[in-house]
Amino acid sequence: MAFENLSEKLNHIFRGLRGKGKLSEADVRSALREVKMALLEADVNFRVVKQFIGSVQERAVGSEVMNGLNPGQQVIKIVDEELTKLMGSEMTEISFQPGKAITVIMMCGLQGAGKTTTAAKIAAKVTKKGKKPLLAALDVYRPAAIRQLQVNGEKVGVSVFSMGDDHRPADIARAALEHAQKNHFDVVILDTAGRLQIDDEMMQELVDIKEAVDVHQTLLVVDAMTGQEAVNVAESFDQRVGIDGVILTKLDGDTRGGAALSIKAVTGKPILFVGMGEKLEDLEPFYPDRMAGRILGMGDVLTLIDKAQANLTAEDEEKSRDMASRVRKGKFDFNDYLESMKQMRRMGGLGSILGMMPGMGISREELEGQIDEKKIAHLEAMVLSMTPEERANPKLLNPQRKYRIARGSGNDIASVNRFIKQFEQMQKMMKQMGGLGGRKKHGSPFGGFGGFGGAGRKGGFPF
Repeated sequence: MAFENLSEKLNHIFRGLRGKGKLSEADVRSALREVKMALLEADVNFRVVKQFIGSVQERAVGSEVMNGLNPGQQVIKIVDEELTKLMGSEMTEISFQPGKAITVIMMCGLQGAGKTTTAAKIAAKVTKKGKKPLLAALDVYRPAAIRQLQVNGEKVGVSVFSMGDDHRPADIARAALEHAQKNHFDVVILDTAGRLQIDDEMMQELVDIKEAVDVHQTLLVVDAMTGQEAVNVAESFDQRVGIDGVILTKLDGDTRGGAALSIKAVTGKPILFVGMGEKLEDLEPFYPDRMAGRILGMGDVLTLIDKAQANLTAEDEEKSRDMASRVRKGKFDFNDYLESMKQMRRMGGLGSILGMMPGMGISREELEGQIDEKKIAHLEAMVLSMTPEERANPKLLNPQRKYRIARGSGNDIASVNRFIKQFEQMQKMMKQMGGLGGRKKHGSPFGGFGGFGGAGRKGGFPF
């Protein structure tokens, strides 16, 4: 995941600040020197780092901070605010033409950045806003590019306009717009061709498309794993074609995150979305403040809530309310456990959820070492080996039934006994808490069982 190394280094630096009752200017300058090195190692543009450190230092050595009750925390707060400002301060959305006018969005970028897949992801996002998008296949060079767009369009339920590979992209764009006007589409997304590197032919083709149709939003798709090269690509496209925003893909990969921290400051163009996986739903709006929180180890509960709500159906909503009620009464049973695990998988698994929780205090390596997915699978097997009556009423689980469950799930009887005992302890704890964490205005689909104790973690509750 992006920013892991940077996040761990910053947390190590700030632990030293938090532990001091008072800070001297030397303390702050020393910490900021380490922050500077951490940012440079994360492949953040050196000019951006210099400006960032200058801004933080100017604010952090002020008398109000240095003489405050908790100067260490105030310095961290300043770093958080400056990181947010660096990445754009506010979330930027795609802007649409007013009324029934058609909005034309042109996707551009180098080959391999994930442009065609991202075009379909954008179409899916647009559909959820009540729009009727049309995907247009303008990549007439890459083998199977048109077919890829058609397949992805089918997956997200969006029509795809194509004219094969023997027409000029500008002509296809013009024809796509005419088709949209006749068939009442209100958004046209142009999937253009990329190249392995920036060249005059590609740039001229994009200019020709813009001259052929009125493009309202030009979105550049860049691979976050290319680091500073992604920033250079954004600068070049903006200078030669003109872009309105950037979409960073592969931010879930092994990337240092420098592109996300540099693009807005260098180009002045906002990051609209970040790609967090290969699935067509793995595209998140980019919130600078939330990303700053992730980098500083403060978690990202709001994005976690958004992911939960995006995966909720009307039936899930009803189940969640019922589950929350049962949790408050200490009646959480094994059927609720299975439902919770299903919802958790929809959101990327336990590791993904814990990674967004604030104050976890452990690195990703430590987290991966503690999350035992095989153990979780074994626990699910135990529950699936129970009868419906046993899941609804765990008190029925006498020794004979436990032996049957152990044999049916491929576990030993000691593991079954331990799991049931811990489950009962969790039931009691939730009842005592009176449903603390239960579903409120921004609830989770887990019905108040958020976090699952130490799900699959060594030494913790197994759910």
